[in-house]
Amino acid sequence: MTKNHLLQKLTSGVLFLATWVSTAAWAVNDLPGGPAVWQMNLQPGATKIAQEQGWLHWFMLIICSVIFVAVFGVMFYSIWKHRKSVGHKSASFHESVKVEIAWTVIPFIIVILMALPATRVVVAQKDTSNADLTIKATGYQWKWGYDYLKGQGEGIGFISTLDNAQREMSNNGAKGVDIDDYLLKVDNPLVVPVNKKIRIITTANDVIHAFAVPSLGVKQDAIPGFVRDTWFRAEAVGDYHGQCQELCGKEHAYMPIHVKVLSAADYTAWVAGEQKKMAAKLEDPSKIWTLDEITQRGAKVYAANCAACHQPNGKGMGPIKPLDGSAVVLDADKTRQIKVLLNGQNNLAMPSWKMLSDTDIAAVISFTKNNWSNKTGQLVQPADVKAAR
Repeated sequence: MTKNHLLQKLTSGVLFLATWVSTAAWAVNDLPGGPAVWQMNLQPGATKIAQEQGWLHWFMLIICSVIFVAVFGVMFYSIWKHRKSVGHKSASFHESVKVEIAWTVIPFIIVILMALPATRVVVAQKDTSNADLTIKATGYQWKWGYDYLKGQGEGIGFISTLDNAQREMSNNGAKGVDIDDYLLKVDNPLVVPVNKKIRIITTANDVIHAFAVPSLGVKQDAIPGFVRDTWFRAEAVGDYHGQCQELCGKEHAYMPIHVKVLSAADYTAWVAGEQKKMAAKLEDPSKIWTLDEITQRGAKVYAANCAACHQPNGKGMGPIKPLDGSAVVLDADKTRQIKVLLNGQNNLAMPSWKMLSDTDIAAVISFTKNNWSNKTGQLVQPADVKAAR
């Protein structure tokens, strides 16, 4: 080995060690109800179903490992022990009734032993009857909508999106240093009571998504035009995290799920608070807003829903088109921009925002038409959006 070659080897080793040390310095803590650092096993189950899934995982793994070791052990032993180099000659036989029976009966017994507990768990997973609370989870590109359909909290509904600060960190190339819930924090978590059977009905507005929270033992596809359901009963209060587990487009990595499990008393208080918020948001769609009023509201809507992609300065990024100076935004025909927000565009690279209220859509359009260098003076009223739906 030449001196230069040795130097290259040492340099590579030092670089590798420096990279490993710097990565270790970024290490975060385990996230309760979510992924753990260097996690090698399933997340600890917070429901009976999740615990059964964990037991099944190890049961199947042990059986498969025993079969693997036994089959390959016999095979390699036979190859080694009866090799030609020590004088063994191959036997010649046509069939053996005993062997035929053995390799039919033994696999059959193994399959039955594996199928019985697995079937019991799968059947239990599908039993969504007698739920205490029914919630519809709708997948959007790229967020979740939750509607409380039955039980305490009926009528509550909201959109849950990735925390904007964490999205900006990702956009700027940050790696979530010292943030345990990096890219898992949302603005509005799904809130449920402890020790209650929660039925989740899944569907989607655009493409196939999947509602999955590993520690609760749930994963169910959300398919446009169809409804599927699953359920869970959390046994302890706390925060449980998941993500969309169906590749659904370029923002797939930014579609987390946060389930917050509260005590019965805390859940009742949360429901009361949400109902007050909803009552405060009930507005007359025929109300005439002033430009100052509606742009102030639009600034909040933009920060919560649009700034992650279009940036707070409206300049866009990469394939995301800028809103500052946009022809659609500056167009005197306000219906063009209304249709973009209601229907999306570019094969839903710009998703539909029709889940927002007429007032919020009117507010965010008015904001973009009168912010940055866009000083159009144009005002969009909720009635305009309502007419375009």
